[in-house]
Amino acid sequence: MKSSFSILFFLLNLHVFAQVGELLWEDNFNSEQLDLSKWNIETGTGVNGDWGTGQLDRATDREQNISFQNNMPGADGGCLAITTRNEFYIDRNYTSGRVNTAGKFSWGPGHRIVARVYPRDVKQIGQGFAFWMMPAEIPSGWDYIMWPQGGEIDIMEYVGAIPFHNLGSVHYAWFWQNNQWVDWNHGNQGAYYSYGSNEVPNPAEPGYGNYPPEESDPNAGSYGFHTYGIDWYADRIEFFVDDHVYHIHYLNDGGAFYNDGEDQFAVQNIDAKRVGVSEYSNHFNEWHPFEHKMYPILSAGVGGSDHTYGGPVSQAAEFPCSVFVDWVRVYQLDNQVGTNDTSLNKEFLIYPNPASNQVRVEFPDMGNSAYNIHLTDIRGNVLKKFAREGNENPSFSVKEIPPGIYLVRIETKGNVYLKQLIISK
Repeated sequence: MKSSFSILFFLLNLHVFAQVGELLWEDNFNSEQLDLSKWNIETGTGVNGDWGTGQLDRATDREQNISFQNNMPGADGGCLAITTRNEFYIDRNYTSGRVNTAGKFSWGPGHRIVARVYPRDVKQIGQGFAFWMMPAEIPSGWDYIMWPQGGEIDIMEYVGAIPFHNLGSVHYAWFWQNNQWVDWNHGNQGAYYSYGSNEVPNPAEPGYGNYPPEESDPNAGSYGFHTYGIDWYADRIEFFVDDHVYHIHYLNDGGAFYNDGEDQFAVQNIDAKRVGVSEYSNHFNEWHPFEHKMYPILSAGVGGSDHTYGGPVSQAAEFPCSVFVDWVRVYQLDNQVGTNDTSLNKEFLIYPNPASNQVRVEFPDMGNSAYNIHLTDIRGNVLKKFAREGNENPSFSVKEIPPGIYLVRIETKGNVYLKQLIISK
C-alpha cells in the first residue's frame, strides 16, 4: 500500500458536517407480523436463478423463513427473525428470507440509516446476512438502471467465514457502457470493522478463517446485538458500527486523495482509530449512484463462490440459522454546513501542507477583519479553536496532533470555509 501521506490531496472545496436530527421512519418489529405498508417480501433465486453472489438458497414468504421473536435477550422489544434452512424447496436445497422497502420508502444524502441486528447463528463458512441498499431512482429516459451503474451500499455484510469482522462497502461502475452490464465494469471500495478493537483491523483484510467462534466470545459478531449504519452526506458516506466510524467513502475524485482519475483507499488514524478512507464512485456524467435515493434490504443467504459473500457451505454449518433484527430507523441529518463557492476557498491558504510542526493560515481578501479558526478532525470534532484579529496571519502548532487527515475551518461574516490539512510526522 502506498504511504497515505504521499498520496493524499490537500485541497477540499466542499465538506459538510451534520448532527443526527429528527427520526423520520422506523420499524421496531413489535406487532408480530410484517408491516406490508413498509416492507415487501422478495421471493425466488434472483435474476436467472442467480442473486449475483453464487448463493444456493431460494427466498420464500413462509413463516419458516420470515417470523417474529419476542423476549430475545438484549432486544428492545420484539424482533424480526430471518432464517435460512437446509431443506429442499421447489428447486433448491436451502431456503432463506428477504425483505425490502422498494416502491414504498427510500432515502438518499442527508440521512442516517441504521439497524440493530444480532446474527446469532451465522457461525460457519457458507452462512451470511446483509443489511444493504439498492437504487430507487433511474435516469430520465430509461426504464431501468443496470447494476453496478446504479450503485449498491452494503451497510452490514456479515459472514460466518469472517466471524470477527463486518464489511461496509460500496459497489459502482467505472463506465456508463450505455447502461449495459459487462463483467469487467465493476468497482468497489470497502473496509472491515473489528468487533474487538472497534476499528479497521491490522492487517486491513482479515481473510476467511477462525470459524466457528466460541459462544462466549464477545469479539465475534454473532455474540450479540450491534447497530450497523451509515451517515450519508452530499460528498461522502460514513459507515459505522455502534457509532464507531470505520469506513468513509468520498464520492468524487479528489475528495480525499489526489484528483488523478484513480480509485484509491488508505487506512488513516482518525480519533485515534484506524479508519478506511476511499474514493471515488462518480466516474461518469450519466449517473452519480450515491447522489440518488436507495431502498434498504434485509436478507440472509447460504453459500457463494470462493471469493463472494459466504463462500462454499461447510458440512459443519448448522441449520436453521436465524438472524434477529431489533429495529430499522432513518434519521434526518441536520445543520449541514458547507460551501460550494470554490473561488472563495481558493483564496484561503494554509501552509505548509502536509505539516508536522507549525501551520500558518492566510485569508488575503479579509484585510484586517477578524475571523474564527477551528482545527477539526474530518467528522467535525474541534481539536483547536482561536480567533484571528488585526492583520496578522495566524499560526498554530500541530506537533501534538496524531498523523492523519484534518480540516481547517474559518467562520466569518456568516460564512464557513474549509480546507483539508494533512498532518504527517
